[in-house]
Amino acid sequence: MPDLDIREINDEDVDDVAALWERCGLTRPWNDPVSDITFARKSENTTLLVGRMDDEIVASAMVGHDGHRGTVYYVSVNPDIRGKGFGRSIMAAAEDWLRGRGAWKLNLLVRTENASVINFYEALGYEREERVNLAKWIDPSRKPENQD
Repeated sequence: MPDLDIREINDEDVDDVAALWERCGLTRPWNDPVSDITFARKSENTTLLVGRMDDEIVASAMVGHDGHRGTVYYVSVNPDIRGKGFGRSIMAAAEDWLRGRGAWKLNLLVRTENASVINFYEALGYEREERVNLAKWIDPSRKPENQD
């Protein structure tokens, strides 16, 4: 794996991480990335890992847990340098962070049409599980008209 300096986000990183997410197509109109970062940073059970190369943020992963299961969101790698193992590196760091907090399983949600991402996770050892994902907008004012 390439040498990637991975550590937790700091205040100066927020705008760069939000820009990376935008560039990677991870944001949605109803989720402001800066608000998502701010919200995540308020919890001791969540962090945002950033990977740097030559002082530039090139990868990120938001990772959290509910006490025993972990979840990873916003996994991103600068599109200009994909295929160099940075995705593997940031996911390994996310798994290590969870393992260090006693989490014993990591769950991922991936849109079904995102075959390349599904293949990426399967190559890392993740397996499909038969589940039904249910959701409810507990703040209906945030629900988008054309939710995907």
